[in-house]
Amino acid sequence: MAHKHDYDLAIIGGGAAGLTAASGAAGLGVKTLLIEKEEKLGGDCLHYGCVPSKTLIHSAKALHTIKNADKYGLPRVEPGPVDYSLVRQRIQDVISTIQKHDSQERFCRLGARVEFGTASFVDEHCVLMDGQKISAAKWLIAAGSSPEAPAIPGLKKVPYITNREIFYLDSLPESMIVLGGGPVAVEMAQAFTRLGAKVTVIQRSPQILSKEDQDMAYELLQILQGEGIDFYLGAKITGVRESGLQKKVFFKQTNGDEQVVTADTILVAMGRTPNTAKLCLENAGVESGSRGIQVDTRLRTSQKHIFAAGDITGDYQFTHAAGYEGGIVLANAVFRLPRKTDYTLMPWCTYTDPELAGVGMNEKRAALAGIDCSVWTEEFSGNDRSLAMGNTSGKIKMILDKKEKVIGIQILGPGAGELINEWVAVLNGQVKLSTLASAVHPYPTLGEINKRVAGSYLAPKIFSERVKKGLKFFFSLKGRACG
Repeated sequence: MAHKHDYDLAIIGGGAAGLTAASGAAGLGVKTLLIEKEEKLGGDCLHYGCVPSKTLIHSAKALHTIKNADKYGLPRVEPGPVDYSLVRQRIQDVISTIQKHDSQERFCRLGARVEFGTASFVDEHCVLMDGQKISAAKWLIAAGSSPEAPAIPGLKKVPYITNREIFYLDSLPESMIVLGGGPVAVEMAQAFTRLGAKVTVIQRSPQILSKEDQDMAYELLQILQGEGIDFYLGAKITGVRESGLQKKVFFKQTNGDEQVVTADTILVAMGRTPNTAKLCLENAGVESGSRGIQVDTRLRTSQKHIFAAGDITGDYQFTHAAGYEGGIVLANAVFRLPRKTDYTLMPWCTYTDPELAGVGMNEKRAALAGIDCSVWTEEFSGNDRSLAMGNTSGKIKMILDKKEKVIGIQILGPGAGELINEWVAVLNGQVKLSTLASAVHPYPTLGEINKRVAGSYLAPKIFSERVKKGLKFFFSLKGRACG
């Protein structure tokens, strides 16, 4: 790398992608600068996303279990009202513990310099931050995304919250309207319902989790409705209005009926927008669009020495995807190896209860790709551990192409996010289904459902009439002993 610049590599954004690249580059002896606009490192995931949401979800699940103690043969319990300030404090405690790993001091020990401020490009190698010019031979833009403010009449005039505010509320809302039906929307809808709020979800798509297969999304929908959440699907929001301390959302259903729902809090969870506005990308000659910065398979922008990763590219908006992309940038920018991204086996999980997780293709994606596939399922109602836990809902779905190769797995059930990890290893390691089916799994565990769905595919081949006839011919077997 040229020595005329201040740094070998400079990174804008201290989230998963930026932190991964910064720690790796600094450890390799690259003179690295990490610029973060917030007061602390960690990005949206640590402060406004993954970490606080999963902490909140766990607190809500604990309360839900207490309220349903009689389901497990225990005395029925009627807990008092939730003090949300205590829940909020627990969230902050968890964030603070993790924050130590993402501290300025730790990255300094690794050899990376951390600066806090807003950077904007002056040219293709230089940015301006708080009046100071900083140059680098190579750049990584990992500035993330922010909650999108949809163009709904009246919304700008009515107070609402997003994922940036919901974990820092002073008190639990009595009622909440959630705009959107994606992962954040359904996770928060269930969590706040369990904590005691009356929640209504309004979704423009005809199903929740519109990227998921309809059967999986519908089964989860029924579970959420059973917990008391009201859903309006295929709804077109026509306006938002404030009436005293209450907020009103007006919408039209698919049959043309006009509806209005009232609550004291509105949560907007209708997508994300890339944080490109203040970067002055045009000064660097970096091309971007409404979805984010345009990159090639090596995560290079229109300027080959400038990379982009994470939410700001508008593609896979997962923390684990951003971390993976940070590694891709490291390979290309530091080692100068032409490593390309491959999202074929990118796993995902929606952390409702039960969770909905997947890896590879679902039926919907396979159909869009024109792939003929077969589907094999096993129900959690047939899993002994699931029954012992009091769960009878959910299933695993295995998708095979016409060559009988596994191209995707979806799991709706308890611990689905953990169960999918076995399939991540199986598919990445190209492990045969016969190997998985013959592997010994401890009993009773939820993980047996992975072995069982593989076995259900193999069983018709093993117990076929042809095999039985062959065994009878060679070993003089006498056949059925009953019936």
